[in-house]
Amino acid sequence: MTNHNPPDNRPKPGKYLTFMLGSEHYSLPILKVREIMRLCPITPVPRMPVYIQGVINLRGKIVPVLDLRARFRLPEFTDRDRVCIIVVQLDSADGKANLMGMIVDIVEEVSQFTQAEIEPTPDFGGLIDTRYITGMTNTKGTVKTLLDLDKLLTMDGDIDLQQVFREAA
Repeated sequence: MTNHNPPDNRPKPGKYLTFMLGSEHYSLPILKVREIMRLCPITPVPRMPVYIQGVINLRGKIVPVLDLRARFRLPEFTDRDRVCIIVVQLDSADGKANLMGMIVDIVEEVSQFTQAEIEPTPDFGGLIDTRYITGMTNTKGTVKTLLDLDKLLTMDGDIDLQQVFREAA
């Protein structure tokens, strides 16, 4: 398995929302972000993977919520003061836009990355799955991992996003 992304899957220069999980920095293309909100009550949904926390009601729309710490198999975060939900838009195969919330520890900032600042995903060897990483950048002395939302949410093949959206509705 190669960890390098084909040229058409390389991250594009532009604006990214940067957030933290623990001491690690991650970034998402800002055009995928619809809203950032404080952690609110989440209604559990039965038979979901452990990292799907449940659903929230976002102005009348039911939105599934994913815990990124659980997705990355990180320990639970005890300081909940700055925990946020980033609501992102995912495009389905039929062209329909779906919203999904992602729980993160801290939302940092919107950063502008140039093509020269974005490096390909390093080759960690065949044992580490890096399909959900589109690249990395080292800005202001901090390494930030650029994430591919669609691959992140399906990286283990243990979740059918369309089923999550159907069950959440």
